[in-house]
Amino acid sequence: MSDDERESWYDEDAGPLVRLYAVTHGRSDNARPELDMLTLVVNASAGVRPRRPDPEYAEILRLSRTALSVAEVAAHLNLPLTSTKILVGDLIDDGQLKYRSPDPKPDAVSRNPELLRAVLRGIQAI
Repeated sequence: MSDDERESWYDEDAGPLVRLYAVTHGRSDNARPELDMLTLVVNASAGVRPRRPDPEYAEILRLSRTALSVAEVAAHLNLPLTSTKILVGDLIDDGQLKYRSPDPKPDAVSRNPELLRAVLRGIQAI
């Protein structure tokens, strides 16, 4: 293999590069609209081997021994949120993850200007 061919798929620091569509097996749509970045997931099959051979699934199950948000899982995997949601959805479909979506009451929060001011003050203090 020539150096030019190797350069296109191999990064000296990161190792072999895999395109995201390979990780999600070509899927790019979100079949689970109930999953968002705040949805908590937890391993429902402790000690059971993943049904899927891809290393990302095993890592999600390892990470989710304690409840984590989908955003945290994405950060640990260093994958985009949309790809992570697809993988998490696969594990939910397999019965290997349980999930709990946040309470869908964003209107109550948006109508509370004092709460929004407190959040803004907290962000400005950072």
